[in-house]
Amino acid sequence: MVQGIMELIFDAAYLIFAMVVGIYLIVKGKEKFFRFFGVMAVVLSSGDAFHLIPRVYALLTTGLEANAFALGLGKLITSITMTGFYVILYFILEMVWISDRKQRLIARILLFVLAGLRVLLCAFPQNDWFSYQGSLLWGILRNIPFALMGIGIIVLCFIIAKQHNDKSYTLMGWMVILSFAFYIPVVLFADTLPIIGVLMIPKTLAYVGVVVIGLVKYRRYAKSVDAALDNNDLISHF
Repeated sequence: MVQGIMELIFDAAYLIFAMVVGIYLIVKGKEKFFRFFGVMAVVLSSGDAFHLIPRVYALLTTGLEANAFALGLGKLITSITMTGFYVILYFILEMVWISDRKQRLIARILLFVLAGLRVLLCAFPQNDWFSYQGSLLWGILRNIPFALMGIGIIVLCFIIAKQHNDKSYTLMGWMVILSFAFYIPVVLFADTLPIIGVLMIPKTLAYVGVVVIGLVKYRRYAKSVDAALDNNDLISHF
């Protein structure tokens, strides 16, 4: 019961924060760059809600095993929406990535191949989504293309950080690294050692960090626009 209450407080704060920031950026962001950050935050929070809400309900009532179907369905939906999260994040980064058309075409093809493969693997019944234990083998298989997407995003973050001499993209890259560092042990060991599941909290905070970086960028941009309008010198650097 105590665990359920603690998770309820954390999950509610996280989901509300990410959703509010996402809607704020969608509504306030005049540039596509910031609106994409908003959409990404909404996808993150709404997708995670399908897993977190049934989990908290299960912890506060009849337990995780008794709610295996709802938890499995939530994990399936979250797996797909997290794939979408990285697709959106790529297009955010592409807006500031200094590259030629060939490089962008190759990057997009790789991205969509990996994203498509990830969703396809998630759709196989061998995942045993609706059983409490699930399939460790398929948990690993479906996360291989997901991890490759993450590696690509990390590399791109560091490339952009160097191109623009902007440490915020270095920080973003580290947020993605941390998210996988906390997520991989959960995939491998959570079924046999449930306490490992607590690593999903810092993993979630890493994703929140990516959203916060977008929010900070927007606030700085908005201030620069206001100052530029005062000086009749509009600046549009992200």
